[in-house]
Amino acid sequence: MRRFCPLVLALLLLLSIPGSAWASESKVDAGDTSWVLVSTALVMLMTPGLAFFYGGMVRRKNALNTLMLSFVALILISVQWVLWGYSLAFGPDHGHLIGGLSWLGLKGVGAEPNPDYAATIPHLAFMAFQMMFAIITVALISGAIVERMRFPAFLAFVLLWSTFVYAPLAHWVWGVGGWIRNLGALDFAGGTVVHISSGVSGLIAALLLGRRRGYGEEPMLPHNLPMTLLGAALLWFGWFGFNAGSALAANDLAASAFVVTNTAAAAAALSWMVVEWLHHGKPTALGVASGCVAGLVAITPASGYVSALPAVIIGLVAGAVCYLAVAVLKPRLGYDDALDVFGVHGIGGTWGALATGLFASKAVNAAGANGLFFGNPAQLGIQAVGVVATWVFAALATLVILKVVGLLTPLRATYSEEVSGLDITLHGEEAYRL
Repeated sequence: MRRFCPLVLALLLLLSIPGSAWASESKVDAGDTSWVLVSTALVMLMTPGLAFFYGGMVRRKNALNTLMLSFVALILISVQWVLWGYSLAFGPDHGHLIGGLSWLGLKGVGAEPNPDYAATIPHLAFMAFQMMFAIITVALISGAIVERMRFPAFLAFVLLWSTFVYAPLAHWVWGVGGWIRNLGALDFAGGTVVHISSGVSGLIAALLLGRRRGYGEEPMLPHNLPMTLLGAALLWFGWFGFNAGSALAANDLAASAFVVTNTAAAAAALSWMVVEWLHHGKPTALGVASGCVAGLVAITPASGYVSALPAVIIGLVAGAVCYLAVAVLKPRLGYDDALDVFGVHGIGGTWGALATGLFASKAVNAAGANGLFFGNPAQLGIQAVGVVATWVFAALATLVILKVVGLLTPLRATYSEEVSGLDITLHGEEAYRL
């Protein structure tokens, strides 16, 4: 019996070791982690989808270059985010403005959850999910400057913009200690961080580069609309990860965000089609594709805070407002935002951020706030502060970055490069051999 007792104690001690490990691992929820990893892959797919969406809208001689701009964003930011981007955006707060460099090279970012951001998934999973947002944001800007910006200049711009514009904005809005987050502004999946920042930055870049040669004097029609529709479909598909994945858990909030995302996209596509039909006389495939993207943009900041009926309203307004920005405002002002980044993302993101202040409800998300129509008019003012801050910061910082890049390498293609097409002159390739 005396010999048996030590054996029992030893056995219990051995069993306690894996038991402790299981207790530690139990913090990570397998379902939540699976959903976030799938959502990460969905958001990653959005950037190639964006490449097709944009690539079909340009002229044939610039198709490959346009595709390359999105793919190179995927390549560069995947490395930049790991090395320093994630630390600046989500690292421990410095003055409510930036995250600093304590997580440089993902130091301290591992398999254990970070309860400040997501308590049931590995910190690495959260980092990877946020990386895909950083990637597509710089890719979105490319639509404003296609067919005329030199490839080396775009490479430099991508690295600098993601470091000095995206990372601070992400920290302000989502980072623990960020001043816009502390203010109480709601942005579930990136209305300010992703869409307003890219739309406003795209406008500044388009104005600084100037209009494409022949703009307004010769037709610049899309060369492959089926490619654009395929891209729009991939964006719509990936957006479920974008918005519903931002719940960071496989739960009822993710389901709600999923439903309102689809609802707003469909409502905006319908709205854009009807308004274009009335204004232009014909509904177009390009219009329907653009409308669905406008709805996806507008619902993004609100997706975790509103129910289905407000999503219909947000989508209907987004389709109409973004169409008017593209078809009426742009021609009157004369700027050449080639693929309507500002009209869809800048305007759509602004409406979505403000609409969040109108329709947000704590009945949908208790961690959020009520909006104007649910008894809290102050929320609309808070949203407006976030919108104005994003507009001003993105515009000024983009202007400075482009000026700096212009000192290092020419921003714009030469006359002969632009006339011959950027595919053959900058890449030595052609999209099609006819």
